[in-house]
Amino acid sequence: MTTPAQKLSHASLQEAAHWYVQLQDENVGPQLRQQWQCWFDQHADHQVAWQYVQRVGQRFAPLQAESTGAGRVLREQDAQRFSRRTGLKSLLVLGASSLLGWHAWRGAPLSGWSADLATGIGETRETRLADGSQLWLAAQTAVDLDFSALARVLHLRFGEILVETAHEPRRPFLVDTAQGRMEALGTRFAVYQQDETTRLDVYAGAVEVCTALSGERCIVQAGQQVNFTARGIGATGPAQSAGESWIHQRLNAEGMPLAQLLQTLGRYRHGHLGWHPAVAQLSVMGAFPLNDSDRALALLQAALPVRVQKLTPWWVSVEPA
Repeated sequence: MTTPAQKLSHASLQEAAHWYVQLQDENVGPQLRQQWQCWFDQHADHQVAWQYVQRVGQRFAPLQAESTGAGRVLREQDAQRFSRRTGLKSLLVLGASSLLGWHAWRGAPLSGWSADLATGIGETRETRLADGSQLWLAAQTAVDLDFSALARVLHLRFGEILVETAHEPRRPFLVDTAQGRMEALGTRFAVYQQDETTRLDVYAGAVEVCTALSGERCIVQAGQQVNFTARGIGATGPAQSAGESWIHQRLNAEGMPLAQLLQTLGRYRHGHLGWHPAVAQLSVMGAFPLNDSDRALALLQAALPVRVQKLTPWWVSVEPA
């Protein structure tokens, strides 16, 4: 699942965060406030980035509206933003981005609120289904259940699951994502629903994949991994233990791109965790604790040519060393 922050440039987000920190100073002067306003007005991305930072900041460090510089700036911003000069376009941009920022720190999009089973930031869940199958939900995951006399179906809205199916040959066990359908052939497997791709890791038995649009089919055997879209299935590779290690509160990385690791780690950490594009493809090896993200970040900094930049406890970015 891509958060609103990941749709913005890293530079815009970091600039917004730096401005936010500076404007916390109660002695901030009019010149700095004017510089911030100029930056804010330069581009719609700046406006969305500011709203995102503001929402995250308010969640973890509520503004003292009467005494802080940021509070004064926000009051002035309210007056200026809705002026005739700003117009309806900014109203729409800023209103929508406020909603996006809210859901970013909440940790789940609107579509997850009504799911049969769901988890939030840093939360995992284990449950035994009515047929005896075992289901684990990783952080920020939403699943709907549709069990009938004909089939057992899980609809993975977003997030990551691990499944160990109970043997019941008369009722197939199916997992649906936006990209297609997987049928378990007596097995233990993991499914990760991403934006336009589903990742499948099979640890026991086999799973048949059928894509949503092209209808392409493939049987993935134990020890294999595959990524597929609605239109096609990629080449199989070795299954990664990362798909099941999270149930033990750790993330096993076996040549994993740093961006993928940080995206996963971010689902177990409150606040914003970003990364510079230059470090996104660095290869990571090792085991990282999901229940102690600060320690995981320290391990990454010790092992890779990166530095962990903490503007605030709730705004962290991994930059080139």
